[in-house]
Amino acid sequence: MGLNQSLIRDRFEDIQESLERLEELRSLPKEIFLADRDRRDLACYRLIVAIEAAVQICFHVSAQRLHRTPEEYAECFAILGEASIIPADLSERLQQMARFRNVLVHRYWDVDYGRVYDILWSRLDDLREFVRAIDKLLL
Repeated sequence: MGLNQSLIRDRFEDIQESLERLEELRSLPKEIFLADRDRRDLACYRLIVAIEAAVQICFHVSAQRLHRTPEEYAECFAILGEASIIPADLSERLQQMARFRNVLVHRYWDVDYGRVYDILWSRLDDLREFVRAIDKLLL
């Protein structure tokens, strides 16, 4: 069985929609972002959605192309990096993002919103790069 292109493209849309919303938040000055609970919540939710979508793609590609099932989210991106499906440096950054997703979901009381804002400025392109790398598999 090959890759399910429909599943992957649906998750691409989830990532893209989340990135568009996160870009809107990125335009805010840090002080305004940090002072607005609704915007902070939106950023966290959209990061969770985008990272979850990337993880779902990662697990699907790992299972279908590499016949491996990772035990944790970060490991999945490591596997794709080892297989040269994504660049090694991107693999490292996505592993960090997967770990941050765990904080957002499982340790929400401990979220550093300054770090969330920093991710909006420095890490959104990692998700775009991931989409481009996986999209090449669909050709």
